Amino acid sequence: MKSYLSILIVLLSLTAFSQSYHESINDGVNQYNKGNYPTAESNFQKGVNADSTKFTGAFDLGTSQYKQGKYKESAQAFQKSIDLAKSKDELASAYHNYGNSLLKANEIDKSIDAYKKSLRIKPNDDETKYNLSVALAKQKKDDKNKNNKDQNKKDDKKKDDKKQNKNDDKKKDDKKKDDKKQDNKDDQKKDDKKQQQNSKPKIDKQQAEQMLKAFNQNEKDLQKKSRKRAAVSVKTEKDW
Repeated sequence: MKSYLSILIVLLSLTAFSQSYHESINDGVNQYNKGNYPTAESNFQKGVNADSTKFTGAFDLGTSQYKQGKYKESAQAFQKSIDLAKSKDELASAYHNYGNSLLKANEIDKSIDAYKKSLRIKPNDDETKYNLSVALAKQKKDDKNKNNKDQNKKDDKKKDDKKQNKNDDKKKDDKKKDDKKQDNKDDQKKDDKKQQQNSKPKIDKQQAEQMLKAFNQNEKDLQKKSRKRAAVSVKTEKDW
């Protein structure tokens, strides 16, 4: 009896979880069809919580999130649905929608990879082909813009380097001018000093001897006059 009772409890629990899952998914679909995407998302999330092994719950959750512009969240849900897919159709659809979310999230390379995987499963899917072409065109445009930005950076760097070189050359020229001015000042000082030296009267040897002779003669004359003045100034007193 205990064994049968345990099995019955498990079956009832599974039935309850199954009912909860299907009810949540059905309510989500009804809200989705009415355009109530946030409410639909909430119901799909309840379904996933009730049974996380079902492809439909993860796929529908991703679809409702995509409609709200929650592209990163929807990409995660579709990625999970890829792992839960049971058929080729489910897997191709999961990859297709996964690519759409990645494209909207601007993860172009990953979206291209997802579309290619979807087309390997369903090669004739025109919608996937079209979306792949859009992604490839966007990739090409982004690459071109990136190349243009890189080229602009290089051009700006060249301009900056040219401007810097010009400033450096100007500084060098200014320094040369300053050095030249200083050299001119130094030369002028040398010239002035030389001119002063040249302006002094030059005395040759003969003139020097004559000047020395005249100086000596003046000294002798001054000494004679001094002796005379000394002789005159001396007085003798009488012995009264």
